[in-house]
Amino acid sequence: MTERNATAEGQPDFTPPQLTHRQVLVIFSGLMLGMLLAALDQTVLATALPTIVGELGGIDHLSWVISAYLLASTTSVPIYGKLGDLYGRKRLFQFGIGLFLVGSVLAGVSQSMTQIILFRFVQGLGAGGLMVTSQAIIGDILSPRDRGRYIGYLAIVFAFSSVAGPLIGGLFTDHIGWRWVFYVNLPIGLVALFVTSRVLHLPKRRVEHKIDYPGALLLTGGISTILLAMTWGGHQYAWDSRTIVGLFTAGVILVGLLLFQETRAPEPILPLRLFRNRTYGVSSVLGICQGMVMFGALAFVPLYLQVVKGVSATESGLRTTPMMVGMIITAVFSGRMISNTGRYRQYPIMGTAIISIGLALLSTMAVDTNLVLVAAFMLVFGLGMGFVMQVITIAVQNSVDYRDMGTATAGVNFFRSMGGALGVATFGSILNNRLDLNLARFVPADALAGLSTRALTSSPERLRELPPAVLEGLRQAFSQSLHTVFLLAIPVALIAFAFSWLLHDEPMRETRGAVRAERPPAEPVAVQLQD
Repeated sequence: MTERNATAEGQPDFTPPQLTHRQVLVIFSGLMLGMLLAALDQTVLATALPTIVGELGGIDHLSWVISAYLLASTTSVPIYGKLGDLYGRKRLFQFGIGLFLVGSVLAGVSQSMTQIILFRFVQGLGAGGLMVTSQAIIGDILSPRDRGRYIGYLAIVFAFSSVAGPLIGGLFTDHIGWRWVFYVNLPIGLVALFVTSRVLHLPKRRVEHKIDYPGALLLTGGISTILLAMTWGGHQYAWDSRTIVGLFTAGVILVGLLLFQETRAPEPILPLRLFRNRTYGVSSVLGICQGMVMFGALAFVPLYLQVVKGVSATESGLRTTPMMVGMIITAVFSGRMISNTGRYRQYPIMGTAIISIGLALLSTMAVDTNLVLVAAFMLVFGLGMGFVMQVITIAVQNSVDYRDMGTATAGVNFFRSMGGALGVATFGSILNNRLDLNLARFVPADALAGLSTRALTSSPERLRELPPAVLEGLRQAFSQSLHTVFLLAIPVALIAFAFSWLLHDEPMRETRGAVRAERPPAEPVAVQLQD
């Protein structure tokens, strides 16, 4: 066990040995398995949800099965960022895997939508640690310039999970039951635990932190109440009802208290000083917008394919492949170019522009849209996502001090996840509101009374049992409602496009970390090699 003190400037004088390409790949194998768990469960339910709702009921709570996961992973990310510096990233990474597997087992045996939502929250608490800790570990072992060469591996994990998730969800739902979309995590998680125990021997910086527990509670409470208001507003309660107004008021108050707390906490859970860093501030906005449109598309494209086009759960998973292929192509390309040129600014600009075009194309999907065209639309959208997703993480890690690596990485993931949770809740609320109106337009009046309980809570197979006139009206209603959802997502992408121009290329560092002169000296830091 090797240990040395930090220099006066706060930069450790212990430098981990340079890793060969093979050693990096071995470490990446463990990290990618953990990331696969978290990423897979963001998408695996997309094709299984209609069947789950059909068995357990509760379409009004459908978006919360996804939102609960995103909410838990979002609010836990900043805490994991701090704890990683205090207790070591390897142990925290393994703890996240264990907690995730517990949530998976409990979700698999759930008997109601309420139970699934609760245990998805537990899964999310584990997933938050997997995502941010793995990315921080990458920051520990590679310089910002070198990370571009490996960005393709991360893109493959996300892209594979985005394809495999709906596919696995569809296959299991069609053949052995939807509960296996949760049980499948067990073998992957156990292998990840084994691999990380054997190959992750990483440098651990031990810094005495004070965890900002009041900030964490305020953050969780503020986001939760706002998400509830956006989910219920206009559907379960009127927008001007006491419930919705009260939730929004409580959310604003809690966020205000959070901001106050973060100005006085010794170790804030969400350090406001980082927003003085232009790259961090811009990337945070890009992360929110990217999360909103990405998770919105991943949640609602399979719904279009199953309900409007009438394909099976399995086929809908396969038909999302073009989106992920596009993401891999541009992520690998941009990563290689960043390593070669040291420039990254142009890729988020191109990516957000292409995302806007992709959303515009997706908004044109109708009942009679050819599936080849749908695939082309998804490909365009995926190409845009690949230019943005990991590039902003590299940019932020390059722009901050090494001592802020965990916190800054957690911040990027936090805002992306928060955007995802807001996107699913917001667009889910829009879909429900528009669906109520469009059902009255397209479904015969004599069939409308029983449609909400008979059709909307049915599996895709049972939808095809509806009378032709009712089924056609239902498809038209869903198509028109989803048209509105994708159309309203375009301004979000355009906001990201506008902010992406504010990024500027900073020289890509050739070392893992650097201390900037304007920052005050840090307290002594102990660095040791973690078993």
